[in-house]
Amino acid sequence: MLKKKGWFTLLSLVLVLSAVLTGCGGSKGEGEAGTDNGEAVNSGKSGGTKELTFMYRGGTDEQKAYSAVVKKFEEDHPGVKVKIVVTAADQYATKLKAAITGNKVPDVFYFESGDLKAYMHSNILMDLTPYVENNPDINLDNIWKYGIDLYRYDGNMAGQGNIYGMPKDVGPFALGYNKTMFEKEGIPLPDPDKPYTWQEFIDIAKQLTKDTNGDGKIDQYGTGFNVNWVLQSLVWSNGADWIDESKKKVMIDDPKFAEALQFFADMQNVYKVTPSAEDAQTLDTYQRWMKGELAFFPVGPWDMSTYEKLPFEYDLMPYPAGSTGKSATWIGSLGIGVSAKTKYPEEAVALVNYLTASKEGMQMLVDAKVQIPNLIDMAEEWAADTSTKPANKKEFLDVVDEYGRVLPGHYTWTSEWYDLFFTDIQPVLDGKITAADYVKQEQPKMQKLLDKAIEQEEKAKAKK
Repeated sequence: MLKKKGWFTLLSLVLVLSAVLTGCGGSKGEGEAGTDNGEAVNSGKSGGTKELTFMYRGGTDEQKAYSAVVKKFEEDHPGVKVKIVVTAADQYATKLKAAITGNKVPDVFYFESGDLKAYMHSNILMDLTPYVENNPDINLDNIWKYGIDLYRYDGNMAGQGNIYGMPKDVGPFALGYNKTMFEKEGIPLPDPDKPYTWQEFIDIAKQLTKDTNGDGKIDQYGTGFNVNWVLQSLVWSNGADWIDESKKKVMIDDPKFAEALQFFADMQNVYKVTPSAEDAQTLDTYQRWMKGELAFFPVGPWDMSTYEKLPFEYDLMPYPAGSTGKSATWIGSLGIGVSAKTKYPEEAVALVNYLTASKEGMQMLVDAKVQIPNLIDMAEEWAADTSTKPANKKEFLDVVDEYGRVLPGHYTWTSEWYDLFFTDIQPVLDGKITAADYVKQEQPKMQKLLDKAIEQEEKAKAKK
């Protein structure tokens, strides 16, 4: 799953901010607008022009799209120039950290929702509330509430209070299927409104796992899921979670959690509907999906431009449901924030607005097929157009509206406790240890790291 790997690494990467950010004070300096090696700085005046630095990350298609939107912003805002600093996804967190540590925070920049608390307590982010609420150019009621709430913080609980960022997007991680494969095998297409049970999912996956060329080797599989991205769906749809409602207790030792994890491992070791680890080394599952050799594979909005070129027809469906009978998955997002030390707060917020809440900017990004619309009315019209791929784009909206959730690391000061779960998980996937034994031995180690994160947060609050 190479396409997803960089994104998730960035999402789960945590800066150890309690140590790093406390040394980020000092007055804002003027200087160069930034370079593409990550040495971004707050912009100064140049010949009367107000210069902003915008730091972000993205693949080739996203870079083209955002460059075009920024250019249009400059045309619509005479006297404002934007210096773009762009990095690859897997380099962004490191370079943003360097910019923060060096007191060279960009005027406008991407940030993770999980970093909101640390950035706010360290005075990195400007409070956008006075600039966006009651702003005639911004209709917060027409932007996904989920996206706005990710960047709210009242100093104690994330999800409520003032707004410290606007959602670049909401990224519902939907489930895709190879429509051409289904039709070739004469299997009824998945119901877009009713999820498979786990057993139904396995039964279909078994039918679609086969040797297609008669050489005695399986070359078409039902699934090719990566545990980092799909286990959440299984756990949540089975009524379990990583963390309790207080966000202070690790709950992976719940039998329902172990059942979901065991089901994931059994897809490879028992049901044989997913490539083995050895087979995946020869050709990873993302590549197999791209070649048309997998029946089911997750799809994010960021995939749409790439998937235009797939050698088969694909569409979206609900995730298979565990004991709750309801689908579940996660929704990613990146925020776009403004430096608390920017010289030009109004212009910086105008750029954020243009990228996240304006019809002009949003239409350009949606046309580039790199995200779903932030604007609800635009999203509904977009999803209703079944002539563009995927036809069932409504599934993306259903994830945002009905069954998507934020990843567990969002709620805590650091996500080390959550990351540890996936760091140690390989023996379960290889069938060398049961899921029940794994969660029992891992829970106390994760709890220790979560307790540490809670302690770090309390110390940061006490210093503020």
